Amino acid sequence: MSSSRFVNREGQAVPQVIFHTRQNNEWVDVSTDDIFKGKTVVLFALPGAFTPTCSSTHLPGYNELAPVFKANGVDEIVCLSVNDTFVMNEWAKDQEADQVRLLPDGNGDFSEGMGLLVDKEGLGFGKRSWRYSMLVKDGVIEKMFIEPDIDGDPFEVSDAETMLNYINPNAKAPSVATIFTKEGCPFCAKAKALLTDKGVGYEEIMVSNHGVTSRTLRAVANASTVPQVFIDGQYIGDSEALEAFFTK
Repeated sequence: MSSSRFVNREGQAVPQVIFHTRQNNEWVDVSTDDIFKGKTVVLFALPGAFTPTCSSTHLPGYNELAPVFKANGVDEIVCLSVNDTFVMNEWAKDQEADQVRLLPDGNGDFSEGMGLLVDKEGLGFGKRSWRYSMLVKDGVIEKMFIEPDIDGDPFEVSDAETMLNYINPNAKAPSVATIFTKEGCPFCAKAKALLTDKGVGYEEIMVSNHGVTSRTLRAVANASTVPQVFIDGQYIGDSEALEAFFTK
């Protein structure tokens, strides 16, 4: 395939379309101007909701780094896919993507206007968006990262880290914690409150007799009591160790 199939549209205005969305059980039409006019927006587009790379990496990456983008002048992050609004709304719930607006390009009008509507009929997808990201200021595209025009579903340049590095190479990603807890544990509540106070987002993993068990906890942290905390992959320990970590 030729690399000339996709045109970089930096310096051009985004397509003028209407997005048909469902909000609070009502139909709400959202225009291009509603999304972009007078704002700095990062938009990333992907082939489909609930698909593997989109769910495991692309959307979570932008959702996790959203506070850093906003601290660096980005008003909103938008995820666009050629799916209907019901699918996009359910995907947002499934992904807990509360920092990103999921925008349904149901008829592919925006993707076609960008020159990035592609044929994925071989997968039973019909017409879908090629994967890309762009920085848009007041409706004008400043920067685009378009995935290479090769077979498959490449994911090399449209990720959140690449876009953030363009906006500010010195921007630092926020720390992320994983905390193992048990229901009703006061020390767990104390540790979670401390993480929140320090601005550290966390994933909570409940230890019980089903799923993640005490045996799992021992295998991961070499401990049988909760809470047990990891920050950015580094093992911290219990609630006292967490306090000591933050007072270093």
